[in-house]
Amino acid sequence: MAGLLLEQGHEVIGVHMKLHDAAPGTIPGHCCGLDDALDARRVADTLGIPFYVMNLRNAFQKAVMDNLADTYLRGATPNPCIQCNGVLKFKVLLARAKALGASHLATGHYARITDGNNGPQLRTAVDDAKDQTYFLFPVTAEALGQTMFPLGGLSKPEVREIASRMGLITASKAESQEICFIPDDDHGRFISDYRPEVDGSGDIVDETGAVLGRHDGYFKYTIGQRRGLGVALGRPAYVLRVEADTRRVVITTGVSLLDHIGLRAGSANWYDRPDPDEVVEVRIRHRGRRVPCRIGAGDVFEVDFLEPERAVAPGQAAVFYSGDRVLGGAWIRRAIAANPTPMQVSA
Repeated sequence: MAGLLLEQGHEVIGVHMKLHDAAPGTIPGHCCGLDDALDARRVADTLGIPFYVMNLRNAFQKAVMDNLADTYLRGATPNPCIQCNGVLKFKVLLARAKALGASHLATGHYARITDGNNGPQLRTAVDDAKDQTYFLFPVTAEALGQTMFPLGGLSKPEVREIASRMGLITASKAESQEICFIPDDDHGRFISDYRPEVDGSGDIVDETGAVLGRHDGYFKYTIGQRRGLGVALGRPAYVLRVEADTRRVVITTGVSLLDHIGLRAGSANWYDRPDPDEVVEVRIRHRGRRVPCRIGAGDVFEVDFLEPERAVAPGQAAVFYSGDRVLGGAWIRRAIAANPTPMQVSA
């Protein structure tokens, strides 16, 4: 990315965000650790550009780690990468980059920015398999106007070829995956350690409320989860709902009960909000399919699916598209079931 900008004639400085205290080599395949900082410095040295490390650990803990724990403890499913982008990268880091004299913040996200009728427009990457716009919906139009995504018009093989041509150590580096501050990808263990005062134990029940077993932490479960449920029913079962107030985990063997006909969302960021009668598309998870929908009015609004979608999870993002344009996005507050159970109807 930095090499491309240099070839285009830009003056470039390198910045790495110090977010947590992971030791070198302890989190292979995860981003933002010490190994990444060292690799970034080597790239900067190869390209002959200045390099800075910015300590954002306190801001990261408040905006991302606390948010993850709080969201799971509410019985919802957080998305820390979106939270990191919305608060850390395109607010705090952007402000510090400007303090260094930079006019723009350039990142390696696979997305594009074009001029639109209402200001900068976020668009999907040319390589649809690598598109990361789902994670970028909180970035304001003002921040987009000060942002560059040099990789958005390239495929991953093209990016590796360019890095190899430039002699960069990251040319064949493995891609980062999962949550950077949870080395073993066990969010339940992380929350148990991070919030040891919380007793999350409770009952595992079916859709009628019948007790099937016990669990040691409702926050370990997510909507649609099939593995590691802690009960054996002789056929596949799925998490239907997580109830933080009762600490119950509701499971079902009826997969159709996971179908949803819409959702309720809020805390939106819009680039171009569609009219309520306009048909657009919504994506409720990264790499999930786009579902045709209509979007209601108001700050807290309903999204009506034209086709049922499975396992809508409160706490995740709903991101709206029209072709390659990102119209905006919001946080899911509630899923609307296609086939509500007696427990849901009474609630």
